[in-house]
Parts: sequence; structure tokens; C-alpha cells
Amino acid sequence: MTQWLSDFEAHRSYLTNLAYRMLGSVAEAEDVVQDAWLRLQGGDGQGIDNPRGYLVTVVSRLALDRLKSARHQREVYIGPWLPEPVLEAPGPGDADMLARDVSYALMLALERLSPLERAAFLLHDVFDMSFAEVAASLGRSEAGCRQLASRARRHVHAARPRFSVPEEDAERLADAFFTASRQGDTAVLSHLLAEGANLHTDGGGKRPAALRVIVGADKVCRFYAGLLRKRGSLAARWQQRSRINGMPGVLSVEQDGLPQATALGIDGGRITDIYVMRNPAKLRHLHDRIPDWAMIRPH
Repeated sequence: MTQWLSDFEAHRSYLTNLAYRMLGSVAEAEDVVQDAWLRLQGGDGQGIDNPRGYLVTVVSRLALDRLKSARHQREVYIGPWLPEPVLEAPGPGDADMLARDVSYALMLALERLSPLERAAFLLHDVFDMSFAEVAASLGRSEAGCRQLASRARRHVHAARPRFSVPEEDAERLADAFFTASRQGDTAVLSHLLAEGANLHTDGGGKRPAALRVIVGADKVCRFYAGLLRKRGSLAARWQQRSRINGMPGVLSVEQDGLPQATALGIDGGRITDIYVMRNPAKLRHLHDRIPDWAMIRPH
């Protein structure tokens, strides 16, 4: 048992990263990984020669089961659906890796795949498993897994940014955007946004948010100007720059005392996507990042 625990802890982060990319939920990813441990602890892993391979198989199949049941829930979700945000401290050289692995552009592209396509692509292309290992994990043939991953790859590559931006330039763009959006400065915003920029706001029916993705720089500018007219001020009670899903972002507490996470997709020197997470249920795991005085916490 001690050895099993040691093996499990050695692979916990890897397994959680896989489950999050499968499900788009930090809480569900942690639940799936815990279920995998309980199965190992309960004797399902007796006689295994490859603990990591065993755990990847269990996590993949548990995540697939959850993903299949979640698809109906997401079909009736109120407004645009976004994955739960993951915060990372900015670090030299890690931005490209994080964006490739967990950017919202990637996560939303994965949402458009079938569960098996998603699993095959992640296991092979992101987590660098051989197709023999992927086939064993998913209970499919190698040829079938190659086809699944190939179809997924075409969709995912089409959704990724075409032109990378140096990290310093991306941070300058983000600083300018977050200042202008709080001030409702449409002149600056129109200069920062790509013509076809998209604004995704996920309130989950629990907080005010746009019910559809707002498309086009002009409409996005009008949205922020309208918010300023309606509220009088868009100043946050508290905010902190962070890297959210590998992208420049801000974690904030808004005037209603509730948290919000905003991340920016940047391509070719312009902001192409703004992702605003307002659904309180998807921000609970970030409460420990926020000072007590800033947020109204439920009793």
C-alpha cells in the first residue's frame, strides 16, 4: 500500500492535468483522480506492472463517462460555456507551453470533439503517449485511435492562433485592454481589438452575462461602453494580474463582491478573444487567491 501511495502521488499532477483537459472542470478533475486512487487502494490494481499506465487508463475512462453525461448539461447551459479557469504564475519560457495545453481556444476546440476524439488527441498529442498506449487506455484498436486523433487534430489546429506574440508585447496589450475596458474607452479598445474579436461571458444563469458570444470589435466596444453607462463605474473592488489558462488575465472581485476571471486570446498583435468567467460555481477553487476583505463570501 505504501508503494501504491507513492506511485499515485508521483503521478497525481499528471493525472489531474489530463482530467482537467478532458472535462474543463478543476473540481471534477480532482474527483476523477480521487476515484482512481480509491480503485487502486481497493484492490483493482493488484498485480499491475505499470502504475502510471493503469492510472491513466482509469482516469481516462472515468473522465469519458463523465464527459458523455456532461454533454447534455452543456447543451442546456445558460449562455456561453467556458471551462473553469486555471491560474498560473507567469514564468519565463512557460507561456507557449501553457497556451498550447490549456488555453481557452484549445479547450473550446476540444468541446467540439466527440469524447473519444478528445481523449485520443490529448493522450497522444498533448501527453505524448504512443498509440499502443492510447489504444490500451481507451479499449480501442491502434488504427481506430489514429483516426480519432487525426480528426481531432484537424479541428484543434484550425482553432489555434496563427501568429505568436512575444510575451512582453502580449502583456502590454493586456495592460492597455484592462485599463481601457474599465474606463469604457472605446477609442483605445477599438485599436486593441481585432476586427472579428469575440467576447465570451460565462455567468451560468447565476450572474448577469451576455447570453451569446458578442462578435466584432464594434459590438464589443459598445458592450463595455454600455456597461459603464449602466453602472456608472467599472472599477473593481480588488484585482490582480495573473496568467489564466496560459493567457494574460486578471482575477478580480467586482462591485457586487463576487469574483471574476478575465483572460485574453491574442493573435497577430491584436486581441481576438476576451473570456470572462463570472459563474460563482466555477470560481470556488480560486477563493484562496482572494483576500478576505475583498469578497462577499456565502455563509
